[in-house]
Amino acid sequence: MTFLFLSDAARASIFAAEFARSLPELRFATSVTAAERHTVRYLMTWLVPPDLYTYPNLEVLFSIGAGVDQFDISAVPAHVKVVRMVEEGIIQTMREFATLAVLALHRDLPAYLHQQTLGQWKARTVLPARSRRVGVMGLGMLGEAVIQALSPIGFRLSGWSRSERSIADVDCFHGDDGLPRFLATSEILVCLLPLTTETTQILNRDLFAALPKGAAVAHLGRGPQLDHGALIEALDNGHLSGAVIDVTDPEPLPPNHPFWRHPAIIVTPHIASQTQADTASKVTVENIRRLVSGLSPIGLVDRNKGY
Repeated sequence: MTFLFLSDAARASIFAAEFARSLPELRFATSVTAAERHTVRYLMTWLVPPDLYTYPNLEVLFSIGAGVDQFDISAVPAHVKVVRMVEEGIIQTMREFATLAVLALHRDLPAYLHQQTLGQWKARTVLPARSRRVGVMGLGMLGEAVIQALSPIGFRLSGWSRSERSIADVDCFHGDDGLPRFLATSEILVCLLPLTTETTQILNRDLFAALPKGAAVAHLGRGPQLDHGALIEALDNGHLSGAVIDVTDPEPLPPNHPFWRHPAIIVTPHIASQTQADTASKVTVENIRRLVSGLSPIGLVDRNKGY
């Protein structure tokens, strides 16, 4: 049997070493010939190969990232399990970046960066974290990790998810009925939702209008969730005070896109969290062991939900 790894060479070398130590009986390959494709049982990639149909014995398609919205699930045979990456490296880097983004918005960093370009020395009001409510959209693995990172700083925390969740010391809301109440008190909104039909363009004019005046947004979910024009409008009319945008649609942003030069926006190139090969390789080995033992892998995707 073969595990086919389609990613960059640096990650491949780390995965190969872990597989050699932990699963020496499983062939690890970064390419295969047409004659060898029948041996491939497991495939890890970022994008579904257009020739997926030529792997007749494929059992599991692993995403090397935390999401699977980049996959065309309809192109994956129904019997093939789809597994997203769940590993500590992704969680830790998102903890770090979300904390950075929230603190940047809390302490008015977009405004200070703009003042720097103008040569202005102008202090703004400093508010303690305990006076600010941060709302996290999406209470899955990453959402809970971000809440855990923000809690010791002193922010008042709330969360929203599609289905009901309960987290200690966090005001949790869920579903369409809970969304307006959640938004009404979210002075800094962090989007960590998976991309689905329901969440596409969820960050729109109506949602921004439901936030308190002067609120700020950290978008760390997926690019198609954000209405770019609505964000610009809300910033320009003063309803929103700032934004940190890590994901966009398209990626990369074209050179003439208004986000690049907007004084209230900080743009980063989809780097909030990244798979760390040393921890991800161990998680993948464990998932294969689970599969061989007849257990469901960690990160198994529900095709009906899309995540």
